[in-house]
Amino acid sequence: MARPIKETPTLYGEDARRFAYAVEHPQPVTAEEVQRAQAIYLAVKAKYPNVL
Repeated sequence: MARPIKETPTLYGEDARRFAYAVEHPQPVTAEEVQRAQAIYLAVKAKYPNVL
C-alpha cells in the first residue's frame, strides 16, 4: 500500500528568495539537451509502451 504524501515545507528567508529568483529566471535549455531528452523519452516509451 502506498504511503501518504507529506505536506510541502514552507520556505523562509534566503531559501525563499533563491527559489523565487530561480522560478522567475529559468536557465535556458540548449537544442542539444532537448534532443537528448526526447531520445531518452522515446527509448523509454518504446520499452514500456503501456506506461507512458
